[in-house]
Amino acid sequence: MTERTIPRLSRWPRWLRRGPSEAVAITLIGIGVVMLMQPLSLDLYSYSFATILVGTAGFVIVSHFPD
Repeated sequence: MTERTIPRLSRWPRWLRRGPSEAVAITLIGIGVVMLMQPLSLDLYSYSFATILVGTAGFVIVSHFPD
């Protein structure tokens, strides 16, 4: 009389889970750092802080998503 436990499927879509979403947030942070260090365009430099900020806020939010 052993009962088999069926793993509960998450109701979250696959693209909203922690792994892929963290990868997107980390990529945004990396793009922002590259934009900050490049010497070619003042426009890219101007938007670099906002990009880093969005990536960091996204990472903080995504870190609370289920695996």
